Amino acid sequence: QNVVTQIFDKAIAASIQPQQIKAGMYIMKYRNLINENNEEDNLFYIDSLITQWKLSTMVHDKSLASGYDERPVLTQKPLMVQPNGTRFIREGDAMELVTKVANLSKEEIIGTVQLELFDAINNKSVDGWLKNVFPTQYFTAPAGQSVAVKFPIEIPFYFSGALTYRIKAISQDQSFSDGEENTIPVFTNRMLVTESLPLNVRNTNSKTFNFEKLLQSGNSETLKNHSLTVTYSSNPSWYVVQALPYLLENKDDNADQHFNRLYANILAGSIANSSPKVAAIFNQWENLDTLALQSNLQKNEALKAALLEETPWVLDAKNEQAQKKKIALLFDLVKLSVNTKSSLTQLQNLQLPNGGFNWFKGGPDDRFITQYILTGIGHLKKLNLLNPADSADLQPMINKALVYLDARIKDEYDQLLKYKANLAEKQLTTTAIQYGYMRSFFTEIPVTEASINAVNFYIEQSKKFWVKESKYMQAMIALSLHRNNQTSVAKAILKSLQQNAIVKEDLGMYWKEFNAPGFFWHQAPIEAQALMIEAFTDIDNNTRIVNDLKTWLLTQKQTNNWRSSRATADACYALLLGGGSNWISEEAEVNIQLGETNITSTANKTEAGSGYFSETIGAEKVKAAMGNIVVNVKRPVNQTSQPGFGAVYWQYTEDLDKITPAATPLQLEKKIYKETNSEKGVALTELQEGDVLKVGDKVKIRIVLKVDRNMEYVHMKDMRAAAMEPINILSGYKWQGGLGYYESTKDASTHFYFSTLPKGSYVFEYGLFATHAGNFSNGITSIQCMYAPEFTSHSEGIRINIE
Repeated sequence: QNVVTQIFDKAIAASIQPQQIKAGMYIMKYRNLINENNEEDNLFYIDSLITQWKLSTMVHDKSLASGYDERPVLTQKPLMVQPNGTRFIREGDAMELVTKVANLSKEEIIGTVQLELFDAINNKSVDGWLKNVFPTQYFTAPAGQSVAVKFPIEIPFYFSGALTYRIKAISQDQSFSDGEENTIPVFTNRMLVTESLPLNVRNTNSKTFNFEKLLQSGNSETLKNHSLTVTYSSNPSWYVVQALPYLLENKDDNADQHFNRLYANILAGSIANSSPKVAAIFNQWENLDTLALQSNLQKNEALKAALLEETPWVLDAKNEQAQKKKIALLFDLVKLSVNTKSSLTQLQNLQLPNGGFNWFKGGPDDRFITQYILTGIGHLKKLNLLNPADSADLQPMINKALVYLDARIKDEYDQLLKYKANLAEKQLTTTAIQYGYMRSFFTEIPVTEASINAVNFYIEQSKKFWVKESKYMQAMIALSLHRNNQTSVAKAILKSLQQNAIVKEDLGMYWKEFNAPGFFWHQAPIEAQALMIEAFTDIDNNTRIVNDLKTWLLTQKQTNNWRSSRATADACYALLLGGGSNWISEEAEVNIQLGETNITSTANKTEAGSGYFSETIGAEKVKAAMGNIVVNVKRPVNQTSQPGFGAVYWQYTEDLDKITPAATPLQLEKKIYKETNSEKGVALTELQEGDVLKVGDKVKIRIVLKVDRNMEYVHMKDMRAAAMEPINILSGYKWQGGLGYYESTKDASTHFYFSTLPKGSYVFEYGLFATHAGNFSNGITSIQCMYAPEFTSHSEGIRINIE
C-alpha cells in the first residue's frame, strides 16, 4: 500500500490525474518488480516511469478552443538480455552466440548469464553435443550501460533440424532477471541424393532386378544412408494421387506455379469426389491421431517453411501414419475449396491488362506462359473437372488471354508478310504449334476476325510440314488438326509415330529422342509422352498402345514427382484421361526380396481398391546387398496380363565435393570479395581459403555464369553462410546487360530465375555484411534448367572465418 500511495503522490506532483493514467494497469505492471527491501530503488523506478512514459491529454470547449499537454514515461526492466541470433546455421559451423546484457538501473549489476541448448524436435538438451563448454558466465554491467557476453558453440555433423537456445540473466542478489528463447534452423552441409529403380512387372509372375548404385555404395567412406523405400501398386493410377502434393509444395511466386497449385487442387477434388474407395481411405487417414505426430517444430509454420526450403527431407514422415496424413490433408474438401480460390486469385493478379501473363510479377507478358496456362485450363475442361463456380471465375481470364494470344499469332504472321518471307516454304514455329493445340480446347470461342488469316495459314503449314517437326510437335499437330476436322492428316501422323516408336516389355512404348532431352519446352520427354497418350486416346483409342504409353510414363516417375511441376501436371492429366484399360482392380499378392529381407503386400495391409503399399527401411538397416532384388507377383487367374508398377528409392547424403554432376552446358564460378574503401575508391580483395574477416566487414558475392547455347526457364540458387546478412532483401524483376531475370532473397540463399537465357557469359553481384564470429560453410551455387532438370551444375564451396 505504501508503494501504491507513492505512485499516486508522484503522479499528482507531476500534474497528472490518477484516473488519467489507468492506475489499475499501471500498478499491475509494476507489482512484479517491487522489491520490498529497497524502497529507494522503487522510488527511482517510479520516477523513471513518470519521466519517460508519454502521457497526453487533449481538451476542448464548446467553441472548439483546445489545449494539449504531454508528459513522457518509460516502462522498462532494470535488467534485459538481447541475444543476437542468426537466421540459420549449418552442420559443421562454429560460431559465437552473442547476447547483450543491458543495465537500465542507476546501480552497477553483477550477475550470471546462462545458455541452454535444446533439440527443437524432441526438446532434449544438446549442450554437450554442441560443445557449450561455458554455459554459465559472469557479467558486470555498469549503471546505464550494456555488456556483451559470448558463448562459443559448434554444430556437429549429422545434426540437422532445428536448434532452440535459451539465454537467462540473473543478478547476483536475484532481485532482477530476464530471459529469451528462440529457434534457429540447422541446415545440412551435405546434399541428399535420390537413386531410383523401377520395379515394373508385366505378363510375368517373377522378375529379377539389380540396383547397381546401391550394390556399389560401400566404396564411399563419406556416404551416409538416409532410407530405402519400396513401393508397389497394382493400380498404377495411384501414382497420380502421390504426385499431386508435389504440385502444391513448390512455393515460387510465378504464374505457372500458381496455376499448377490451382490445377492440383481441382484434380484432388475430382478424385476425392469421384472415387468412393479412395475417398474412404483418405477419411480413415484424416481421422488418425495427429497429436503424437506433431512436434513443436512442425507447429511453427515459419520455421518449417525455412527448413523445408533448404533441407526438404528433414521433416520426412517417420512412420506410415505420418505419410498417409500428408496425402490425406491434400484431399480435405474444405481446404481444397479455400486453396482453389486462393490460387485462382493469385493467378488473376499476374494477368496483365493486355490479357497476357508474366512469369514473375514485374516482368513482361510471356506468350509461352500464357499459352501454357490456357492449355492447362483446356485439360481441366477435357476431364470435365470444372464446376460451374470455377468456370465462371475462369471465363473472364480465358477470354482476355485468348484475345491476347490471337493477337500474338497475328503478329507472328504479320512479321512474315512485312519481311516478304516465302510463304510456300516452312515458316512453322513451335510457338505457333503450341497455339494451335491450345486453341483446340476452345473451339466454342471464335478466333478474332483480324487473326483468322494467320490461323488458317498455320493450319495449312501444319498439314504440309509436320514431317519436319519433333515427335512431340507431331502429336500436338495431330490433336490440333483432329479437333479442326482434319482427321485424315491426324491419323497419318499417328501412323508415322507408331512406326517410329520403340516398344519394350518392361518399359512400354516410347521414342528414341526422349532419351536425349534438350533445354527448350518442346524438348521435354515427360510432357511429350503425356501428349502421346492424349493423341492415341483421342484419335485412335488403341487400348494396347495407350497401356504401353502409360507404362513408360510411370517408369519415369522419380520418388514423388516427374522431375518438374509442369511435367507432373501433364502426366496427371494423361493418366486420368481414361484411355486404355481400366487398371482399378483387385490387388495382387506381392513379395519383394531385397537381399535377405522380404517385404510382402499382405504384411503391409494394402489399401482396398488401390493395391498400393509402401515400406521404408531406416538408414541403420540399409545394406549394399539389398541391391539384389526379386519381385514375385501372384495375380487372379483372369488378371494375368494386369501390369504392376513399383520402385525402390534409395536416398543417401554425400559431401558436396564428392557428387559428380552430369555433363552440362552450364558452368558456374563463385568468388567472394572483401570490400574496403581506399584513396582510389572502393577496393575488392578476393577471399582465399583461410583468410579472415571481421564482424562488420562488407562482402561482395560475384557469380560468373557461362552457357554455351540458348536456354529457357532456368533457376540459379546461391547459398550463403549463416553469419552473412544480405544488404538487398527486396525481391523483384531486374535487367542487366540485356538479360532480364527475377531475383528473390530468402533466409538462407538468393535465387535467380531466367525465363530466357541466351548463349554467353554473365556476371551477378550482390552485397553482404558479416554479422557473427566463427567458422562457417558458405555453401555452393547451383543452377538447373527447369525443363531438363538432369542438366545441372554447381560451384565449389569454401569455408569462411570471421573474428
